[in-house]
Amino acid sequence: MTSSPPITPEAVKAELLRLAEQGNKSFTESLNPGVPNVLGVRVPQLRELAKRIARGDWQAYLATADTYYMEERMLQGMVLGHIRPDEEGVEAYLERVTRFVRLINSWSVCDTFKFAGGKRFVEANRERLWEYLKGWTRAEGEYEIRFGVVMSMQLFMDEAHIHELLRLYDRVRHEGYYVKMGVAWALSVCFVKFPDLTLRYLKEANNLDDFTYNMASRKITESYRVDADRKRLVKGMRRK
Repeated sequence: MTSSPPITPEAVKAELLRLAEQGNKSFTESLNPGVPNVLGVRVPQLRELAKRIARGDWQAYLATADTYYMEERMLQGMVLGHIRPDEEGVEAYLERVTRFVRLINSWSVCDTFKFAGGKRFVEANRERLWEYLKGWTRAEGEYEIRFGVVMSMQLFMDEAHIHELLRLYDRVRHEGYYVKMGVAWALSVCFVKFPDLTLRYLKEANNLDDFTYNMASRKITESYRVDADRKRLVKGMRRK
């Protein structure tokens, strides 16, 4: 099967609007309440479009890309996931990622991002990425913090980082709904992978607000990867 041809930066918006005709605007809007200018383009189609952009003049695209539609923001993050991150050097690449993070205006735009280069890039730049993501967990913007929380959860949920991850998430202070939900999600994954340690944290040594704590508890008890006895224990720990 042949891959789709590259696409010029000038043709991207027209292609997005064409794909929107095949999408589901009302459903996508329901998943992103309050987010303006949602087209409803399906994520697999956005990823395929991002690949086509990355095979062409992606630098020109990122330099001129619009942000009117939510999917235009999402697409920029996806393009950053399909280029060669070592082409300009890791610091130049992270500068591009930083510009993207400041454009995030929904959980969908945030959570569809992936670093380019896969495991090889992450392993080659592990300490730099760890420091980079920790910095975002201490940012001020709702989606900036969520980016740091979600990406650190995805890339650094391991023996070497679990203790500091719990400390990072415990120190997050922001009233944004999507920050709190991001932390709750991350803590539920901590529990799945390190149940005894995370249970001790939830029982004895946390500074979580009640909403985040109870949402973490709910996500843990809804997980098919947590056994019934632990679910009962965590459910009984919910705050009134």
